[in-house]
Amino acid sequence: MTDKVQELVSKCLQARDMAYCPYSRFPVGAAILTADGAIISGCNVENASYGLTVCAERTAIQRAVVEGHTQFTAIAVTCDIKDRFVGPCGACRQVLMECALLVLSHQFGSDWTVYLTKPDGSYKKTSLNELLPLAFSPADLMKKN
Repeated sequence: MTDKVQELVSKCLQARDMAYCPYSRFPVGAAILTADGAIISGCNVENASYGLTVCAERTAIQRAVVEGHTQFTAIAVTCDIKDRFVGPCGACRQVLMECALLVLSHQFGSDWTVYLTKPDGSYKKTSLNELLPLAFSPADLMKKN
């Protein structure tokens, strides 16, 4: 494990510990590695009106954008499940994929590496394309029949 990957995994584990999840009791942490080497973390923040809950991955993306980062190379995601690797929810996969696809407008980054991380710090390396094949994208909105 490289030092940056180790730091990324560590930051997502730390972020999970900050999750506000009184309803689901399912803490999630995420950490994004930017193209310039910064690591931005996020955790899930729940709301009694469940639809207003924000996932860890989207919190990290939003924080990164606010801090001026628009190119990403990797993300690590973790929860409390110990016996298997758990990936982002469908909504987060779609948000991450759109960030990856916007490279043509010089925003965000290309296909990212995704580290699905267990609570003990072990991880499985995968990619957005593997997590969301045949993704819907902004280009699909431009197609006319």
